[in-house]
Amino acid sequence: MKALLRNVALLALAGVASTSGAEARETSTVLVGAGPYKPLFPASPSQTEVHVDAFRLDKTPVTNGQFLAFVSAHPAWRRDRVAGALAEPGYLSRWAAPDALGANAPVDAPVVDVSWFSARAYCAARGMRLPTEAEWERAAAASRDRADGSSDPAWRAELLALYSRPMPARLPDVGTSAPNFWGVYDLHGVVWEWVEDFSAAAAAMTSPSAQLRFCGAGAAGASDATDFPAFQRVALRSSLHASYALHDLGLRCAGSAR
Repeated sequence: MKALLRNVALLALAGVASTSGAEARETSTVLVGAGPYKPLFPASPSQTEVHVDAFRLDKTPVTNGQFLAFVSAHPAWRRDRVAGALAEPGYLSRWAAPDALGANAPVDAPVVDVSWFSARAYCAARGMRLPTEAEWERAAAASRDRADGSSDPAWRAELLALYSRPMPARLPDVGTSAPNFWGVYDLHGVVWEWVEDFSAAAAAMTSPSAQLRFCGAGAAGASDATDFPAFQRVALRSSLHASYALHDLGLRCAGSAR
């Protein structure tokens, strides 16, 4: 079984390599249209929206099988070889071995226990990059049928239920939920995801006024004090370091619209 999974992953990598980078991106990604992103905590009272250019985003989170193909082709990112400064000891710890997935890491489930450094390297190997926070949030604002579902009470209630439930012991296969308006799957309620500028949230903690955003009076200054999922995402990002490898933190890649 170990050899079979490894061969499947390598064949998947070979399949991507046999097509052009543009063709591979067209197959695995969708186009998210240009539009506004409303930061939970605007940089200033006059800057309540940030324009986001159109971009491409992976339809689903990166899977264990895809990441196995990556580490097989780039063995410096195996958990037994990765530099300690680039990934903490929990890196890829769900896998049965450095080159085998096992029962705790199904081939089509989202990969987790990956550091920001390894996530960036994976996307770069595909000719892509991590999405920015604004891009990720732009995509995640969409409901099933709207580019911005923030004013839809039913959608807000669904998100609240997703963010309130505990993480399952076995992560589901990617793409099993319904896609959103853009055709993106699993942005909510499956795993957290790295963004390129995750440290921007931590920078917000440097001033006393900003720190109040995350304490008992944390709703003060928020663009939407009722958006509990957004508060959770900001709180998570503000706590991260680039070498962290968490059991509920994965990734997906982004790229230019062209």
